[in-house]
Amino acid sequence: MMGIEQLFHHDVLSSVMMVLIGFVALCIAVFAWRYLAGDRGKGAFYGYLLIVVVCLFVLVMADHMAVLLGAIAGANFGLVRLLGHNRQWPAAQQSARLAWRNFTLGWLLLCAALLILYGASGESSIQAMLDSDIASGSLWLSSSLIVLAAMTQSALWPFHKWLSNSLNAPTPVSAIMHAGLVNGGGFLLARFAPLLSEQPLLLTAIFVIGIVSAILATLWKLIQSNIKQMLAYSTMGQMGFMIAQCGLGLLPAAIAHIFWHGLFKAYLFLSSGSAAKEPRLSLHYPPSALQFLLALTAGVSAAVIFAATTHKSVFAGDTTLFLLVITVIAGTQVALPLMQANKRLTKPLAFTLTASLAFVYGLSVSFIEHTLAPLAMSHPQPLNIIHISALVVMTTTWMWIIFAHKSAPEQVPKWQLKAYVALLNSSQPQASTMTAHRNHYQV
Repeated sequence: MMGIEQLFHHDVLSSVMMVLIGFVALCIAVFAWRYLAGDRGKGAFYGYLLIVVVCLFVLVMADHMAVLLGAIAGANFGLVRLLGHNRQWPAAQQSARLAWRNFTLGWLLLCAALLILYGASGESSIQAMLDSDIASGSLWLSSSLIVLAAMTQSALWPFHKWLSNSLNAPTPVSAIMHAGLVNGGGFLLARFAPLLSEQPLLLTAIFVIGIVSAILATLWKLIQSNIKQMLAYSTMGQMGFMIAQCGLGLLPAAIAHIFWHGLFKAYLFLSSGSAAKEPRLSLHYPPSALQFLLALTAGVSAAVIFAATTHKSVFAGDTTLFLLVITVIAGTQVALPLMQANKRLTKPLAFTLTASLAFVYGLSVSFIEHTLAPLAMSHPQPLNIIHISALVVMTTTWMWIIFAHKSAPEQVPKWQLKAYVALLNSSQPQASTMTAHRNHYQV
């Protein structure tokens, strides 16, 4: 008879994930108490929310393959029921059905992967599977299926439709979805990292999948007018970048990304009612050469501080270079509006702000790396032509966005207009998940 202790495995990775899940769930539950005041389905909402949270706790600690599969199925079932919270609203029910089909596909892919690993190792324990000597064919096939399952859970292209069609979900449901369950793909890759780290070609494929999803999501986000749709594509982009970090072998950085993104996205959704009225700092593009150089200097300084905080070399010859380049770009973007303000104290403030943010981010990554050190999850990969090409495309696109001059509508080339329309059309939710007339909404 198998004891309950053999069904679970508690380690530092599960501890980190449980802290995030518990804190976000508590914030959402408190918010929903007032948000759903007077809603006749309030009791059912909290019941399904409890199912989701309990299943997520079980998921991050699961060691037996059946427990892992059951926990994922339970969490996704609870989310689907929350997506269809209003039973009389056809659009919400269609969104729930679309999500359920996606999650079912991902669950079947993961089930197939675990069955292959079980057949190759003879073990039903996840940790025992990771320690087993598995034949290369079975290893490659099972790992590929795990990656596909992670893609469905984290709404990566082309499995993103369930996320972009869930805009009619109640705000607390959107928060638990974007801040919690969508991170499940990253957790799966982190849990099965010992299998993936042995396959450089698969890691490169994961990196490409993540970068493509991040670029597409960013383009879709830039052309949205609906605040929740912008947030949905923002989540897809962040998940793409997080998965790309997994492909770079930087699992601790990916876990730190999950943590910060979960907290930030929960805040954004719970405050989305006021986001549309939030004053935005106007950027005057293109900036002057001096303004950009000062901002770039602040960005480079931020990268140096990040490298020092995380004990990395600024001349990294492996995929760690990606984090440093991202820090330079992010630091420059933070400093640029302040450099354009042309006020006395804004320039020192820009350097202080970018340095502080780089230090905090570096400290969080360093803490996660130190915490996860017993699991040996960090495996930076040697730079290859695909990594370098992605860096070139990313930095070139960023520079083009900053320095490209805006043209009058009649001067825009036809191919750009066609590309814009194609992107806009491809980013729209399915008609069946939208409510075209207020009379179609039943309370």
